[in-house]
Amino acid sequence: MNVIEFTEITKVFRGKKGFIVNALKSMSLQVAKGEVFGFLGPNGAGKSTAIKILLGLIRSTAGSARIMGVDVNECSARLSVGYLPENPSFYDFLTGEEYLRFVGRSFGMDPSLLNSAGDRILRRLDLWEARKRPIRGYSKGMVQRLGLAQTLIHDPAVYILDEPMSGLDPIGRALVKEIIRELKELGKTVFFSTHITADVEAVCDRVGVINKGTLLTVDTVASILQRGVEGYVVQRFLPDGTTDRQLVPKSDLHTFIEQSIASRWSIERIEPKRKDIEAFFLDIVAVEQRHETQG
Repeated sequence: MNVIEFTEITKVFRGKKGFIVNALKSMSLQVAKGEVFGFLGPNGAGKSTAIKILLGLIRSTAGSARIMGVDVNECSARLSVGYLPENPSFYDFLTGEEYLRFVGRSFGMDPSLLNSAGDRILRRLDLWEARKRPIRGYSKGMVQRLGLAQTLIHDPAVYILDEPMSGLDPIGRALVKEIIRELKELGKTVFFSTHITADVEAVCDRVGVINKGTLLTVDTVASILQRGVEGYVVQRFLPDGTTDRQLVPKSDLHTFIEQSIASRWSIERIEPKRKDIEAFFLDIVAVEQRHETQG
């Protein structure tokens, strides 16, 4: 079952001085139930525009989008969604605890469940000590974590996160990635945008690369990493204690191992040397830029 569907989505804005901006160009994309999907692209690529269309915050110029089979222009499409905007902004006179309860009541949560869920999530997001402080006194990282907390409060089936690691220190980033993995284990669907390739590699099942409003490619992270293997670092040793470490081309690995064994080398470790998601992303964007130049 596809939980998220974009079908030939186009969005055209009229920019400053009447210039036309093609923010999205006939984009089609499906995200399956239980999948963690990374929407990867540079700033201004169209990631936030696509998410705003998905949430019904803006309307597409052409095409359609659905969440769990419901058209995004229907209010009911958002009942099963937890959404974290790129720059979350709250009623800052409320405390963190009060804001979570406000969100939970907006989704019609039972008061007894809301209280226990709020306490659990505030602890999980390391906001427990600050729960009774007004949000206006929160740091940027704390505001970002509160934004994630309000997506979790009503236990939705779908999580749509726009740059969820923005403004977080390394500990906060690790926490968010851990929570995304936990959501996947629970069978939730997570769709998040980012321009940080390491985040995609760490938690995603699939990745889509978008640039200048065009979806350039969609592939599994496992497939990208496998194709990116350029060779293998082989560590071996002789009975006399001599050790050796060599980079072996992918095509030569089998022969190298056979020759090593014949020469009494013992293989201790074989590690792939591969391009990462960042290299994949840069290659895709570079190809697109060359096409534009040649066109």
